[in-house]
Amino acid sequence: MKNLITLIFSLLVSFQSLAEFKPDFDKGLEAYNSRDYETALLHWVTLANEGNASAQTKLGVMYDYGLGVLENGKTAVKWYTKAAEQGDVRAQTNLGVMYDYGLGVLENNKTAVKWYTKAAEQGHADAQYNLGMKYDNGEGVLENDKTAVKWYTKAAEQGLEGAQFSLGWMYDYGRGVLENDKTAVRWYTKAAEQGFAMAQFELGLKYALGEGVLTSDIKAYMWWNFAGFNGDKKAATNKDIIAKRMTNEQIAKAQELSQRCLDSGYKDCS
Repeated sequence: MKNLITLIFSLLVSFQSLAEFKPDFDKGLEAYNSRDYETALLHWVTLANEGNASAQTKLGVMYDYGLGVLENGKTAVKWYTKAAEQGDVRAQTNLGVMYDYGLGVLENNKTAVKWYTKAAEQGHADAQYNLGMKYDNGEGVLENDKTAVKWYTKAAEQGLEGAQFSLGWMYDYGRGVLENDKTAVRWYTKAAEQGFAMAQFELGLKYALGEGVLTSDIKAYMWWNFAGFNGDKKAATNKDIIAKRMTNEQIAKAQELSQRCLDSGYKDCS
């Protein structure tokens, strides 16, 4: 009997606590950042059901990545859609990705483009980059190099390394813009200095051939050294080839420069 009374009292306290609970987005965010997903859900589910777009987006992310809940693409799409329809830029971008790759929905390039466009027009760098790729590859839209360059440029100017590399590529090969090796090098360098392996590979090639920069076997060796370190499988082959035309002193200097550049976070690379 005593145990029953204790149980009833505990339930009454719990019900009272729930009745007094006031959902708060920032408290949910604090819990989320501390990986207390249960508390985050308690705040955000209530807010999301009340129509809070930010909470809906966060719920979408939690279902997208299985954080505190079972991973469920369909439920992620449900919450992303609710938030995206209210103009939430992150939800629009994420929803575009879901349609782009067929996650929780049937793959649909046109719908992906629709949501990327809405987010890109609000200035979201990831959406701008993704939209640029769609125009670059003619997926969901007619292929249009000039429009691809437009969106790559917007994302690149916000510091997105993938967009910087892609923009460098467009200038390198004259797609959507006049071919310009110096501009290609400028954008490759920005991406390379963020550790982007493909940009590091292309930058090594530019130094090896003297396109847009003065020829420098040392710089070519250095950038291919980094590209290989960051996972580009072709870079090691190129580095070995150029090493055959370098002196031992030049190779030593290239390796020393590589280490200094890496230690400085790509700030001291010349």
